[in-house]
Amino acid sequence: MAGPLPTIPYTVDPLTEAESLERAEAFFDVMDARRSVREFSDRPVPRALIEHAIATAGTAPSGAHMQPWTFVAVSDPDLKRRIREAAEAEERASYGGRMSDEWLEALAPLGTDWQKPFLETAPWLVVLFAQRTGVTADGTKRKHYYVQESCGIAAGLFIASLHRAGLATLTHTPSPMRFLSEVLERPANEAPFILFPVGYPAEGARVPDLQRKPLSEVVIWR
Repeated sequence: MAGPLPTIPYTVDPLTEAESLERAEAFFDVMDARRSVREFSDRPVPRALIEHAIATAGTAPSGAHMQPWTFVAVSDPDLKRRIREAAEAEERASYGGRMSDEWLEALAPLGTDWQKPFLETAPWLVVLFAQRTGVTADGTKRKHYYVQESCGIAAGLFIASLHRAGLATLTHTPSPMRFLSEVLERPANEAPFILFPVGYPAEGARVPDLQRKPLSEVVIWR
């Protein structure tokens, strides 16, 4: 059994209570302006921005520090076209009968349908794959822990980083998503988790006027 990892000092910025509150409020204001976007510009996005967003996602905590994620960043037009075609095929089937009436009713205010042109318009598609198990250099499987939770946290940090950089995205999860493993030639130990189109919002882009629950409805103080 491996021994404990060596340790290093850990410190945080020495802030006053007022400074901490100011930072917290400023970050909330930034993130409260975030919206899921379906209207993208085809304006190029520098690869460095995608790299930094993925690196930020990789700072997420994970079960036993297994870091059970793989990000596949796609800018190739042919691959984006193939992904769109496969995604729309699944979405057409979902909207055409797979989804319950209750589900369709819940989606109706958002105005979504099976058509996903943003999958070609957005300069980048970033697919987060969850590594259900690890694979060592000799091909031995290695158990991963809390995979869904770990990838969920990484996805949140990825979204926050993109928004902070002035980019827009959408958490797209066509069901089923096996086609992403096939198109992107991922190994059997990985499963598609979320498909993120990434780019700048289109000029004149509009989003639903959604209202988030107030703090009083999402927290209980004990």
